[in-house]
Amino acid sequence: MAMFDTKNRHFFDDLTEEERKKFSPFLMIRWGATVEGSSDLQAYYLVSTNERLNKNFFDINTTQHKKFQWLLASTVSPGMGKQSHKWLAAKRKEGNNNKAEKFLREIYPSAKADEIALMAQLNDKNDLKQLAREHGWDDKRIKDYI
Repeated sequence: MAMFDTKNRHFFDDLTEEERKKFSPFLMIRWGATVEGSSDLQAYYLVSTNERLNKNFFDINTTQHKKFQWLLASTVSPGMGKQSHKWLAAKRKEGNNNKAEKFLREIYPSAKADEIALMAQLNDKNDLKQLAREHGWDDKRIKDYI
């Protein structure tokens, strides 16, 4: 991930043949999407990873074009040095009873489940109430959802 953050374009070329076989674009996306730090930095990494890597990323043949996938990944970082990345858990089933996630799914129906889970984790109850008010929700509806 240090090579990911420092935009090392030659990283893939420097790997041995055995290391290249083990290189996983999928794991790079999972680790690359989340970082510790300010909410702006977290949002930047999430959006940047989604825009540059998640969209159509696996339309590129993963066995033949791993170097190209690495070069795409090296564009994600804003170039602010090494970051502490967190594992982004796999998609949860849609039956989750978490009130915060239910509310966020209502506000952002096109968001992916992992994005909803991350937003629920990053925002406290007061943040969610404020978001609901900004979307024109009344106090009764906010109480029912949050």
